[in-house]
Amino acid sequence: MLPFNLTPKSISILLVRICLLVVLGWYLLCSLLPTGSGSVTRDISFPPGSGIRKLAAELRAAGIIRSSWQFVVAARLRGQAGRLKAGDYRFSDAMTITDILRKLVKGEVDYRRFTLPEGYSIYQAAELLEQKGLFKRDSFLEKCRDRELLKRLGIGGDSVEGYLYPATYNLSFSGTEEQLITQMVNQFSKAFGEVVGTADMAGVSRHGVVTLASMIEKEAVSTDEKPLIASVFHNRLRIGMPLQSDPTAVYGVRAFGGKVSAADVRRATPYNTYLNRGLPPGPIGNPGSDAIKAALHPARTDYLYFVARQDGTHQFSRTLDEHNRAVRRYLKH
Repeated sequence: MLPFNLTPKSISILLVRICLLVVLGWYLLCSLLPTGSGSVTRDISFPPGSGIRKLAAELRAAGIIRSSWQFVVAARLRGQAGRLKAGDYRFSDAMTITDILRKLVKGEVDYRRFTLPEGYSIYQAAELLEQKGLFKRDSFLEKCRDRELLKRLGIGGDSVEGYLYPATYNLSFSGTEEQLITQMVNQFSKAFGEVVGTADMAGVSRHGVVTLASMIEKEAVSTDEKPLIASVFHNRLRIGMPLQSDPTAVYGVRAFGGKVSAADVRRATPYNTYLNRGLPPGPIGNPGSDAIKAALHPARTDYLYFVARQDGTHQFSRTLDEHNRAVRRYLKH
């Protein structure tokens, strides 16, 4: 006779209960206790259409969870398996399965944010990216000049200068320089198309418009003045007069800070519009929509000159005598 009056049937029931308790304990261990203390952090992408089993395997391989099978079971028992949102996520081993599933269901994607100010050149953008710890300056500039990338993006110049649209971008932690550049160029194409609309571009190249817009962006402080500055450049181009735009004299040498020296003006570069007539060979920065619109639709004026006032706005003049008087008034004091 078995001790404690246990029958084979009662023993079987007891064993089943013990197994259930073990499974429940294991489930609670995996669900409520993290695998580590947060020393392991991994960026994991969950693309649209991807299965939960693949995600679970990646989390397990990354050391974020103990068991991929248990993760899948937990998601299904909770009715969350079909509610996980695609995106790029950052997980740590201090997160429980409950934490991970909650984040995926809410779609709390992780990304790095980068804002490119209007008028910034690729050199300034590269320095800003390095300051923020996103990319190294030289690696970003190298990708800006990548021939294969330029070809895929439909850019005929030597770099993406002028085609990185000034805006705020979200970049995943695993994002690359190429992905950020592609985002920016795609946004430029969209914005440029909206500005041009149904306008007649016959005889006008996109590259020329962007080049002129980049100069307008660098010169203007006030948005209202952009069409006026554009009119000066258009008027000069029409009569073959050098554009003499200060920012072109320092492009590729240093950032334009509002003033140039006599040495800057004499520096022989293809972009220096004091020494070379017509537009420079390419953009000198990345213009926004207002500057592009001004390049396409300048104000109707007979201005040929402008000089900056102390507040950053400009005094516009029709003749050299008027301009010289304005220079004496605003720059000699």
